[in-house]
Amino acid sequence: MIAETIFVGTELLLGNIVNTNAAYIASELSGLGIDTYYQTVVGDNKQRLKGVIELALTRSDLVILSGGLGPTQDDITKETAAEVMGRELVLDEESKDRIIAYFEKRGRVMTDNNFKQAMIPEGAIILANDNGTAPGVIIESKDNDVMDKVTKRVVLLPGPPHELEAMFEDKLIPYLQEVNALDKQVFYSRIVKICGRSESEIATILDDLINMNGAVTVAPYAKTCEVHVRVTAKAETIDAAKKLVKPVVNEIKSRLGDSVYTTHEERTLEQTVVDLLVANDLTITTVESCTGGLIAGRLINVPGVSEVYKSGEITYSNKAKRRILGVKKSTLQKHGAVSSQTVKEMCLGAAFFNKADVAVAVSGIAGPDGGTPEKPVGLVYIGVNVCGQVTTAEYHLKGNREKVRNTAVAESLILLRKCILEYYSKKTFGTP
Repeated sequence: MIAETIFVGTELLLGNIVNTNAAYIASELSGLGIDTYYQTVVGDNKQRLKGVIELALTRSDLVILSGGLGPTQDDITKETAAEVMGRELVLDEESKDRIIAYFEKRGRVMTDNNFKQAMIPEGAIILANDNGTAPGVIIESKDNDVMDKVTKRVVLLPGPPHELEAMFEDKLIPYLQEVNALDKQVFYSRIVKICGRSESEIATILDDLINMNGAVTVAPYAKTCEVHVRVTAKAETIDAAKKLVKPVVNEIKSRLGDSVYTTHEERTLEQTVVDLLVANDLTITTVESCTGGLIAGRLINVPGVSEVYKSGEITYSNKAKRRILGVKKSTLQKHGAVSSQTVKEMCLGAAFFNKADVAVAVSGIAGPDGGTPEKPVGLVYIGVNVCGQVTTAEYHLKGNREKVRNTAVAESLILLRKCILEYYSKKTFGTP
C-alpha cells in the first residue's frame, strides 16, 4: 500500500504553527510498514485542495488529510474530499449527539455552526473524536468490476495534534491493520536507537541497508542527539516477518557497536543510564547550571531510579558553585563559570559532598544573552566523574535557549553512558 499525506491550513504555509502532524503520521505509517512517497501542505483554498487530492489519488492507495474539519467557513477539507470522491454530505445523528454532549460536559455555549462537523460523506466510516468535536472520516472507493474490492482510501483527521494522535492510535491503526490482514500482509518492526553519532554518519554506514530493495525496509529518523533506525518487514506471518528483521537488526548493531543503546521501542536513553548504574551498584548525583534541573528530571522520570539517585543541585551562581560544591574562587576568576576546569571541580565536589559514585555537572551559556566572542551563546561544558575518573567535554550547541538546554541534557546523558562503559571496559560489569 502506498500512502500520501496532505496537511491543510494557510497557517501552516505561513509558518504560524509548526507542522508536527507531518512527522508523527510519517513515523506511524513507517512503523506499520506503509510506504509514503509524497507529503503536501496546502492552504485553505478549495480549488487548490481539490487539485492536490485528485493528484494524490492518481499515485497513492491511501490519502490521509489533517486539518480543516472545524465549524468555520474556511474549514473545507471534508466538503472538498466528498466532492472529489463523489459523495453527498449527510447529517450523522450520533456525531451530532457527541458534539452536543461535548459542550454540555464543559459548560460551554454551542453555536449552530458546530453541527457542520456532524455532516459526513455518505457511506463513510466515522472515527469518533474522544478529545474534540470534529469526527474523523474514512471514505472508501470500490472497484466497480470487482465486488467489494476497495481501490482507494481517503482518511480525514482533525488538525489539533492531541486529537489527531489519539484518533490515529485508537481508531485508525486498527483499521489499517485490518486492511493489511485482508491484503494477506503482516508487518513487523524493530527500532534501533543510537546515540553519539550523527544522522549523516549513520546513513553512510548503513547506506546499503537503507537502499536495499526487498521485503525489509531500513529508515533512520533524527532525534535530539539521537538517531532511531526502524527496521520493518512484510511477510505472510508475523514469525516470517520477525525472521526477516532479526539479521538486519543484528547487522546494524554489529556495525555501530556501543553506539546502539537499545533495540526496544519503549526504552529511553535515561532508562539505559539508570540500568547501567543499577547493574553496577553505582549511585549518582547531578549538579546543573544552565540546564536548571532538567538532567535530574529526566533521570527521576525512570521507575526504580531511587535505588541509585542520591541528590541534585542547581548551582546557578558562582557563589553557589563555591559554597555547595567547593569550586575554587581562583578557578572561577581565571577560567570562568563556563569552562572545563569549573565543571571538573563541580563534579568532583558533587561526588565528594554527596558521597556518590558518579556525578554529572553542566555549565553553559544558553542565551539569548551572555555570550562573548571568546565564549559564544551555545557554549556548554559537561563533566562526568565515575569513581574519581573525570571526563570533561566542550560543546557548541545551536538553537534558541530551550533547544540549547534540552540538547545539553541529551549530551549529558550520552556522556554519562559513555563514561560508565569506558570505566568498566577492562572489568567484568553488569549490562542491562
